[in-house]
Amino acid sequence: MGYKTAFLCHSHRDRTLVEGLIQIFKEEGVLLYVDWMDSEMPETTNGDTARQIKNKIRESEMFLFLATPNSLASRWCPWEIGYADGVKQHERILVIPTREHGQNYGNEYIDIYRRLERADDGQLAAWYPRTHSNGTYARSL
Repeated sequence: MGYKTAFLCHSHRDRTLVEGLIQIFKEEGVLLYVDWMDSEMPETTNGDTARQIKNKIRESEMFLFLATPNSLASRWCPWEIGYADGVKQHERILVIPTREHGQNYGNEYIDIYRRLERADDGQLAAWYPRTHSNGTYARSL
């Protein structure tokens, strides 16, 4: 089976969470694109950074937003999800909520996207906010 690809929108302050997600998603058959792991990214953030991020978002099959207080307060993350919203089908944009921080912190717009969480059987599945039925398993996205 080939791997699916996903752009991971996150705050660099959440590096430890990201490192764990890389392994979890690999086990689910999804390769995450993480900008700080890309040797072709400029060392200093500039216009080329934005252009490369736009390209990676377009090239990836899915867009995943790691919703933490850091990412919701970031200058880059809202821009990235806004760009993804314009170039991706909504079914391809998923929010990964963090259990200890289940708030939107003034960023209610993320409620229009499905959330990716563990189902009762332990598999990753996507649901719209405030629902836990009629979800879709991550492997079939």
